[in-house]
Amino acid sequence: MAVPLIVATSFFMENLDGTIIATALPQIADSLGVNAVDMSAGLTAYLVTIAIFIPVSGWVADRFGAQLVFGSAIAVFTLSSILCGFCTSYQQFIFARMLQGLGGALMVPVGRLVVLRTTPKHELLKTVAFITWPGLVAPIVGPPLGGFITTYFTWRWIFFLNVPLGLIGLYCVRRFIQNQMADQKRPLDWIGFILIGGCLASMLVGLEKIGQEQINTESFGYCVVSLVLGVLSYVHCTRTRYPLLDFSILRIQTFSTTFFYGSMNRALVGVTPFLAPLMFQVAFGYSSFVSGLLFLGAAFGNLGLKPMTSSILRRFGFRNVLIYNGLICAGAAGLCACLTSDASVWVITLVMLIYGLSRSMQFTCFQVLAFVDVPEDKMSAANTLFSTVSQLCFGVGIALGALVVHTTMFLGEHSIATKADFSIAFSTVGLAIFVFLIGYIRLKPDAGAHVSLHGKS
Repeated sequence: MAVPLIVATSFFMENLDGTIIATALPQIADSLGVNAVDMSAGLTAYLVTIAIFIPVSGWVADRFGAQLVFGSAIAVFTLSSILCGFCTSYQQFIFARMLQGLGGALMVPVGRLVVLRTTPKHELLKTVAFITWPGLVAPIVGPPLGGFITTYFTWRWIFFLNVPLGLIGLYCVRRFIQNQMADQKRPLDWIGFILIGGCLASMLVGLEKIGQEQINTESFGYCVVSLVLGVLSYVHCTRTRYPLLDFSILRIQTFSTTFFYGSMNRALVGVTPFLAPLMFQVAFGYSSFVSGLLFLGAAFGNLGLKPMTSSILRRFGFRNVLIYNGLICAGAAGLCACLTSDASVWVITLVMLIYGLSRSMQFTCFQVLAFVDVPEDKMSAANTLFSTVSQLCFGVGIALGALVVHTTMFLGEHSIATKADFSIAFSTVGLAIFVFLIGYIRLKPDAGAHVSLHGKS
């Protein structure tokens, strides 16, 4: 379990860093002498850099070896964390965050590739479930942890905490991971890199502006540019000999189902970590720290179900679990819509726990089912495509939640979001989750059975 543990730790570092600074932005801005609103560029620079370089991660790992690239990514991430902690100006901070994004862009997908290449198919479920939980828990604990560190210590410790983890990770990578490289050295698809990077960067910038209440011509303009570049990217990748993203993998039903319907489900389920804390603060009147603590129920749900994941999938199979657990996900969104300011802390925590349990199971199914039928020689390409669309889902979820809330605010002619606005948003999310379950019905009943061992005594 040494390799999965190393990868899980790196996943936690990367996912935590994407969210932990959210509550610390005002203090960082004050320390660097800039407006707090301008500090959102620190989040954008990190996410956009990740989006640009994730598509090239598979090629780099195949060309130079997984151990070298994974270790280098951890080193870059750790070094940039130190730079972030010692920043004395706004420009230095943005540069350090971009460097951190570069490390994260290579660290997560290459780490997953290491696990996929070294894990036998019959152990894939257990191993992927193990490395998935940090990515589920980190975005939830990030904001309250960031608020605690900033309140009682200093925002610089948010970044310094990565240093010991990074150093331990570097040692373990050299000790336990082999430097596997692809047999065939294919050239880098520079045109695809530019088109795909531009597509993802434009989309994330546009979605982030929508999420920050900037629903205007500029934000939608970014999304239109992204759509055009996305079409050009697909046309290019289907016609070139060595594409950066290999869309031929979509012919594999289990992968294509996860790619299309799983991605939409991931984005929809990912709306709650954005909407729920906001509703607790704006509509219920809780402080940001208390709101973060209330949402920790989801983190306990994510962790609590992991030991039972394999048994559940063996008993019911991927298809049934995705359908019926998807119904629970939709129901959890409906429960969030029914919450009121009079609801007790225990009721809110229970709803968050149900959400966390269903989210954990659904995401684990996506992560495993996507690769159960992918042949070894296509594993790197499948991992790159999966990682790329997963990065987009994060921004899509936030933008979707913000768009629905602001639309209802506009139609209701009020400037501050009310409980009704959040109820409509959660109801919309729940309905959309239910509609997209149709994709899982098309799966074969024995899909992924050789991994889940469904139907075998």
